[in-house]
Amino acid sequence: MSNAPKNNDRAPARPGPGGGMRGGPRAMGPRQPINKKTVVRMLSYLKPYWPRLIIVLACIIFDAVATAKAATFLGTVIDDYIGPLLQAAVPDFSGLLKAIMRMAALYLLAIFAVFIQARMMAVVSHSVLKKVRDEMFAHMQTLPIRYFDSHTHGEVMSFYTNDTDTLRQMVSQSLPQVFASVISLLVIFINMLICSVWMTLVMLLATFVMLSASAKMGMRSAGFFVKQQKSLASLNGYIEEMINGQKVVKVFNHEPLAKEEFDRRNNELCENATSANKIANVLGPVNNNLGHIGYVLLAIVGGALAIAGVPNLTLTGIGTLSLGAIAAFLTLSRNFMRPISQVSQQINFIAMALAGAERIFSLMDEKSEQDEGYVTLVNAKEENGQIVETSERTGMWAWKHPHKDGSLTYTRLAGDVEMHEVDFAYTPDKPVLHDITLYAKPGQKVAFVGATGAGKTTITNLINRFYDIADGKIRYDGININKIRKSDLRHSLGVVLQDVNLFTGTVMENIRYGKLDATDEECIAAAKLANAHDFITRLPDGYNTLLAGDGSGLSQGQRQLISIARAAVADPPVMILDEATSSIDTRTEALVQRGMDQLMQGRTVFVIAHRLSTVQNSDVIMVLDHGRIIERGSHEQLIAEKGQYYQLYTGAFELE
Repeated sequence: MSNAPKNNDRAPARPGPGGGMRGGPRAMGPRQPINKKTVVRMLSYLKPYWPRLIIVLACIIFDAVATAKAATFLGTVIDDYIGPLLQAAVPDFSGLLKAIMRMAALYLLAIFAVFIQARMMAVVSHSVLKKVRDEMFAHMQTLPIRYFDSHTHGEVMSFYTNDTDTLRQMVSQSLPQVFASVISLLVIFINMLICSVWMTLVMLLATFVMLSASAKMGMRSAGFFVKQQKSLASLNGYIEEMINGQKVVKVFNHEPLAKEEFDRRNNELCENATSANKIANVLGPVNNNLGHIGYVLLAIVGGALAIAGVPNLTLTGIGTLSLGAIAAFLTLSRNFMRPISQVSQQINFIAMALAGAERIFSLMDEKSEQDEGYVTLVNAKEENGQIVETSERTGMWAWKHPHKDGSLTYTRLAGDVEMHEVDFAYTPDKPVLHDITLYAKPGQKVAFVGATGAGKTTITNLINRFYDIADGKIRYDGININKIRKSDLRHSLGVVLQDVNLFTGTVMENIRYGKLDATDEECIAAAKLANAHDFITRLPDGYNTLLAGDGSGLSQGQRQLISIARAAVADPPVMILDEATSSIDTRTEALVQRGMDQLMQGRTVFVIAHRLSTVQNSDVIMVLDHGRIIERGSHEQLIAEKGQYYQLYTGAFELE
């Protein structure tokens, strides 16, 4: 169920996920340094899988050695087999055949190593993503309502879809590719030195030029990849908002403006994605062509050295630069350029993944809802006139107070709520409540009446401790609610909201959401109390009817009845009814009201309503205006005073 504030009563209006401002995207510098802390934090998720990663590393090394061996094999074939065979009167191909068979066996082993590497990384990558999603969702449950009031649902969903998908690509593809490329470079470099030091120096010069170009373009595109992820989240948030409000869009003929805003955000995403990818897409061709130039340069230098008879310096000594050595080196140079090109391309994907990781970690680093409460709610019973704690469900609850000396005291849960001189503001410069003082005794029905933005729902949000007050005190059964653990406080409160949220599952499961250990009989009794039983039994499968899409197959009134039954099955001592019957027709409201009256018997009830007919039987009616209580009293008293409530009741003044 959604407890998000509505209108001016609640959280302040927020900008859209992309800033909510018209116009093109803000200018962004071409360079965006990669956050090293994000890299270290991301790599820490790989730590539990180090045995598998060692196997992966071994497979990568074996594959790199096999690749380098294949390159040098060409030189060996030319110098040791083909050359002598051309000069032999009777060629003997057995030696060449054995050499080819050895290379074939090496290739087969390399293929097996790559297969093992791919399987291992699939397990590691999806295990890491599972852990990230688990931690992200678990932390999200600890965030205060304020966070969800300031972020759209689509923006939050983007963490679980787009951002985690970039991590999957990085862990399963980019990182293994980079490690493989680095190891290949090292192995190939050693083999190049074994072939010719002079040609290796020329190769290093060509490589330096390639790396300089790649680094400059890579750093430029990294910033745009970060911007691309933010724009994508903004667009997703807007799409989700428009899908939810499609009926409103059509009713008010808002399609052109909706499309205009969509086009603006989509254009922003397109510009950022284009800026990022056009640079990334250029890297491959640029590096390939630089590699071709280097290849030609090496061929010329190698031929010139051989013709000039320059001694060939290698790691194994000084010799003659043979045709086979030149051919092997040229093959090695092609293999040397390929990993560099691959690394330069993967860096862009890694930059995009780290942008996603930075967004995910920003969610994980959001401050959890603080709870310093120590008073808890326990099952209780009376023995010899004393309240004692019990593990059995007795229907009686008590507040358990631990003291510094180790002693415990118990206060029976009665539902006595008091507010003393409470001030509150969602933002420091916009106070919402001013000097609110009220007393709700057990069994009393307290109603709040006032225009939208008067502060009615804010009061109930403070009782729930969705937000903490700036000044004043709120006491529950004489206990400052700051001392009560939030989960226990909310367990003692039943809330029925105007905006109903039903979850995918059966009708029975949705009712049981109010009390997870409730029996089927208790759920049915709650439905009868809310007058929902009749329509539920007429559903295709009754209480076992599967609801999907937030109960889209039900009318708004039917969804509200299930919500009321859900609150009824919890059987709390305090009920908060926030426009609970506003979505129900007058005839159904009369039926529900009788059930609500039964539900409210013996309970403290806070009612927020625009229909004054629903609050006439309240013990106390409070009229709010701009965050202040301007009138209070019973229906008869307020009518006699002929103040604002009287004007509302007689129609001389209407609520906005």
